[in-house]
Amino acid sequence: MLEEILKQLFIKSFKTLYGQEPPAQQVNFQKTRPEFEGDLTVVVFPFGKLAGRNPEQLANEMGAEMMKESSMIAKFNVVKGFLNILISDSFWLDFFRDNHQKESFGRKEVSGKPVVVEYSSPNTNKPLHLGHIRNNLLGWSVCEILKASGKNVVRVNLVNDRGIHICKSMLAWKKWGNGCTPESTGKKGDHLIGDFYVLFDKEYKKELNAYLTANYPNFADLGEKEQEEAKAKAEAESTLMQEAREMLRKWEANDPEVRQLWEMMNQWVYDGFDVTYKRLGVSFDKIYYESQTYLLGKSLVQEGLEKGVLYRRDDNSVWCDLRDEGLDEKLLLRRDGTSVYMTQDLGTAQLRVEEYDPEKLIYVVGNEQIYHFDVLKRVLVRLGREWGKDIEHLSYGMVELPNGKMKSREGTVVDADDLMDEMVATAKAVSEELGKAKDLSPEDADKLYHTIGLGALKYFILRVDPKKTMLFNPEESIDFNGNTGPFVQYTHARICSVLRKAAEQGIKLENEVKVADLQPKEKEIIVMMYGWPTVLNQAAEGRSPAMIANFIFDLAKEFNQFYQECSILKEEDANRRMFRLQVCDMVAALLRNASGLLGIGMPERM
Repeated sequence: MLEEILKQLFIKSFKTLYGQEPPAQQVNFQKTRPEFEGDLTVVVFPFGKLAGRNPEQLANEMGAEMMKESSMIAKFNVVKGFLNILISDSFWLDFFRDNHQKESFGRKEVSGKPVVVEYSSPNTNKPLHLGHIRNNLLGWSVCEILKASGKNVVRVNLVNDRGIHICKSMLAWKKWGNGCTPESTGKKGDHLIGDFYVLFDKEYKKELNAYLTANYPNFADLGEKEQEEAKAKAEAESTLMQEAREMLRKWEANDPEVRQLWEMMNQWVYDGFDVTYKRLGVSFDKIYYESQTYLLGKSLVQEGLEKGVLYRRDDNSVWCDLRDEGLDEKLLLRRDGTSVYMTQDLGTAQLRVEEYDPEKLIYVVGNEQIYHFDVLKRVLVRLGREWGKDIEHLSYGMVELPNGKMKSREGTVVDADDLMDEMVATAKAVSEELGKAKDLSPEDADKLYHTIGLGALKYFILRVDPKKTMLFNPEESIDFNGNTGPFVQYTHARICSVLRKAAEQGIKLENEVKVADLQPKEKEIIVMMYGWPTVLNQAAEGRSPAMIANFIFDLAKEFNQFYQECSILKEEDANRRMFRLQVCDMVAALLRNASGLLGIGMPERM
């Protein structure tokens, strides 16, 4: 990129003038401050002693030599020890000529070992909710960004389809479901199962309260420690929880009746998930199921026992002692022999390494699991899997609502399907109020509302740095004038309108660029597009779709300023008019290219 080109030119010129090579790490170009003329600035103070010159003299000599060496430098100026470089219009026009027709400008060819990225990872005891939406959008977008930067990406999903939480839903359906099905209730399967998960929690709390009322009539007067002890006894005596644990033991023992119920209810959930995934626009190359990987995890635990890196307690539970590494002891198998999340994560990681021989394993999981993945890596290394050190946990902050956090078991989550419905409905209401779809057929208008609604959702979620907890406000996300998806989409539609009008006037886009100089707004937008490959690489390295969102917003803003200040179709100079249409075409293509990495569609009419 430009900074690197100038860096090498600076080093070459310095050697020519002074016979010395300056330390490359000290040659750093930055954007020139707006009050000075120039595009990029280098500070020459660090090189004065090496050149035997004072800073101002050095800067002037270096500027002259660099101009002599390369035609890309139009002029320079010196402010004390700061050398400001103005890049020639010919450099920017050469870039434009080479790239203005490349729809995939900035993307690299895919090569190398696979990078396996896990995201989504739902439980089959509830539907996908707002938190899952951030996970899925972040995971899918990171995969697209990595692929665009040249990585060979494999998208995987691990479905948590077994465990005590699954048994809770199963038990509730068995006790109170009366044989209902998605068909008989008219509900999506994942929603139906989620209802039974909530029902179990309600009945469980009733049972606990009844026990406490009967056995501790003065519960409210007890001290904090006594209250905790009373609650622990109530939980231990809970028949519902005992039945759920017994169901889990039967499942792991391959009890035919329990397995049949499990398969039926899980299939209802999978069918529901598929609808949501398709609507959200995310997909996977492979889906793993915890029920198929936990046994491999158990075999690794056995291997660890044999190697002496794990140990078994008197109650038969298996642990890894990480206290010597500043952590604590981690449970890997319960005393009844059933596995925990860590068990199946060990097995799944081993399986993926065997299947893909990957460059890296990346897990897109919320930041509340940072400790879990720290332990996972350390346990794998203790088991002799050195590749465990290279596991990357792409953690992200939680999504909160104006009225607080969500809790699945209490039924207070924002359902993903309901949220998408709301986004599309809001997009329709706002679009109709502003007249954005007045010339469209009902079918095309519905497609537009879906594109705007989902684009608003995706942009609002992905524009926030993944590490940060975010507050999601649906109303703020659909604003045609703010830092939103609809603003970017409207800018793209505006460009398409200009190009359509040009075609209607018989103006056909040419390949050849016939201007020799650039006006200020023309240059500014071309300079911004020149920086796209750097933004893309930085987003890939930082696993940050937010950088892509920031870029398309800035590009849309820059285009709208260009549109206001530069006449396009009414420009009298035919060559300048054609050039500006070519600029419009490249901006539209880049908006599609970059927005596509976020899963956001760009409508042609609004």
